[in-house]
Amino acid sequence: MKENRLEKILQIISEQIILTQDDLQEALKSRGFNVTQSTISRDIKRLRLVKGHDENGNYRYISAAKPGEGSRDLSHYHDIFSKSVISVEYALNDIVIKCYTGMASSVCVAVDTIFSGRMLGTIAGDDTIFIIARSAEDAKSLAEELKSFF
Repeated sequence: MKENRLEKILQIISEQIILTQDDLQEALKSRGFNVTQSTISRDIKRLRLVKGHDENGNYRYISAAKPGEGSRDLSHYHDIFSKSVISVEYALNDIVIKCYTGMASSVCVAVDTIFSGRMLGTIAGDDTIFIIARSAEDAKSLAEELKSFF
């Protein structure tokens, strides 16, 4: 049942613009899946869905995985980063990434996926990401690599 629901979620977000978990819950209910908000939240994490702009510029839930694959598509993450980031700066072992409004969460998923082993953690707001690196040298190196993406 769960696999059918996950497949249906991917189908729904590809066919219509879904902006909120409530929208997704209603779309699933109309297709015979009676699910709770907490189930929707877990499914979104499991599927690695992010909010971002589609090829037509619509802001919506999109899949970060290649179509038909469960694996991560790193080129997709690079694309999200390059189209959403305004600046990358670092000081000591901290990095601050400024993004276009509403895009920090999507960019943060990309950074977490690509560079998870090179930092202690990240926090994303609406347009800003804060990264803590292990050392000042790591922050400088990571910031320079991040800058090369845009």
